[in-house]
Amino acid sequence: MHIKLLKRGDSPRVLGVDADHVRRLAEVETALPPILVHRETMRVIDGMHRLGAAILNGRQMIDVCFFEGSEEAAFLAAVRANTAHGMPLSLQDRRVAALRILESRPGMSDRAIGETTGLSAKTVSGLRRCSTADSPQLNTRIGKDGRRRPLNAEEGRLRAARVIAANPDASLRKIAQDAAVSVGTAHAVRQRIRRGEDPMAPRPTERIGGAAATAQPTAAATAEARRRRAGQGADVLLRLRSLQRDPSLRLSESGRHLLRWIHGHVIAQDMRGDLLDAVPTHLAPIVADMALQCAEIWNDFAHDVQERMREQADRTQAGGRTWNG
Repeated sequence: MHIKLLKRGDSPRVLGVDADHVRRLAEVETALPPILVHRETMRVIDGMHRLGAAILNGRQMIDVCFFEGSEEAAFLAAVRANTAHGMPLSLQDRRVAALRILESRPGMSDRAIGETTGLSAKTVSGLRRCSTADSPQLNTRIGKDGRRRPLNAEEGRLRAARVIAANPDASLRKIAQDAAVSVGTAHAVRQRIRRGEDPMAPRPTERIGGAAATAQPTAAATAEARRRRAGQGADVLLRLRSLQRDPSLRLSESGRHLLRWIHGHVIAQDMRGDLLDAVPTHLAPIVADMALQCAEIWNDFAHDVQERMREQADRTQAGGRTWNG
């Protein structure tokens, strides 16, 4: 596309184009990736530095990819692109971008905005509280999957209880989907109902009477916790070796993949200090969010395994009753 047809984009960079970075790109001999252009306005969404390098080299044409959507969506695309590759956005750039998104999309969840801007969900939450934008306080947040979830966890647990009451045999994923809650919440509510407990009862870590239910650990308690974790670590290694010797896992491709998956996480626990030191400050929010996402994946996987065990046990009991009858 001819460079004269393009317009300066709505960049998330507070300080605009970095001239030194443009000069460095102009010296690159290999072809640079196409720039991203908003088709409706012909504004550059991502690639102002590449465009500047092309102009510096006297070029009149440049490769482009077009983006279809609103200008608001184009800004989100610009933030995502500049967070994922190229010259990284500064912390100030990302915070300003998050504030703008909070103003234009107040229903977007903290985690979704965090993933878009490269900030932690906790940081976005703080920006949301400090924002002076005249956006209404909503009772829901829209997650990265597009689903709307309530801010009040009790509402979600109540809906999950209603779904379970209407369909006691529904799978955890079905309950979570119909109630718009996480699989972990669906599992906790169903466990409470099966034990005859109130599904709405607060968890120990929730605030009771305005104060946190958990107390600060003493030095002795901290030392005991460390000894307990060390013992648990040794127990995990023993169980891992037992799994590795089991032919039902060793002799199948999916079983070996599962063993490698577990092994990587078990070994990483012993390297926790080294791994922590390896995280650069500017990537800490992204690494922390990815770690939390991995934890959620493991949590969902654990619930799926437990659910399958219960289903198999239920089928076995049903078969026994049929045979005895």
